[in-house]
Amino acid sequence: MTPEEIEKLPYRPCVGVMVINSSGKVFVGQRLDNNADAWQMPQGGVDPGEDPQAAALRELEEETGITRDLVTVEAETKDWLPYELPHDLVPKLWKGRFRGQEQKWFLLRFNGTDDQVNIQTAEPEFREWKWISTDKLLGSIVPFKKDVYARVIKEFEDQI
Repeated sequence: MTPEEIEKLPYRPCVGVMVINSSGKVFVGQRLDNNADAWQMPQGGVDPGEDPQAAALRELEEETGITRDLVTVEAETKDWLPYELPHDLVPKLWKGRFRGQEQKWFLLRFNGTDDQVNIQTAEPEFREWKWISTDKLLGSIVPFKKDVYARVIKEFEDQI
């Protein structure tokens, strides 16, 4: 696809979830489909007609096994935050229909224990997970998501 073709594509509606534990550390997982040492917070698409907060809680459980009764929703980003995929990934993801994602982020407080996290879900996305401090988060993720993650950290910093 040419850059001009990619520029005309829409963003995929998506939610992101920043889960923080009682120590103020953030849940991150290492994707199964990426061999790089890159971590990410849970995220996923919003189904047609689905409320973004409901999508965030659904995605959280689908990716981490953390059920909604184990979290408290503390905040959400004011705006939807877009990011562009690297051009070489556009044709490979979502059948080339999207240039990137536009995400509504939610800050969730984890009230459970680590043994209640289970990334071996019905459709696993992560091969490993850990809690990480926000000051190490930006150095641990793929470069094309850094701006969005920086905005999420800034917007939620008072609640973390």
